[in-house]
Amino acid sequence: MRYTPSQTTLTEELRQELEYAQTKERQYAHQAERIRNRMNYNAKGERKQRAHRLITRGAAIESVAPIVKDMGEVEFYSLVEKIISLPEVSAIITQPVSENAPPIARETE
Repeated sequence: MRYTPSQTTLTEELRQELEYAQTKERQYAHQAERIRNRMNYNAKGERKQRAHRLITRGAAIESVAPIVKDMGEVEFYSLVEKIISLPEVSAIITQPVSENAPPIARETE
C-alpha cells in the first residue's frame, strides 16, 4: 500500500497529538505529585503543632506539680481523671477561655 501525502500528513498530525497528550500527562502527574507533597507538608505541620502543644502543656503541669515527674503513665492518667471529675474543676474548664484567663491577660485583650 502506498502512502499518499494526505495519509502522511494524518500520521504526522496523530504523532503530534500523541506527543502533546503525553506531555500533558507528565504535567498532570507532576501537578498531582506537588499537591500530594503539599498535603503531606500540611499534615506534618499539624502534627508538629499538636506535639509542641502537648509538650508545652505537659511541661506546665510538671512545673506546677513536680510530683508528676515520678508517676507512671497509669498513675498520671488516673490523677488527671480524678482532678477533672471534681465539680469545681469541671465548672472551670467548661467556661469560655476568656473567663479563665488571668486578670492581666484580660486587660490586654
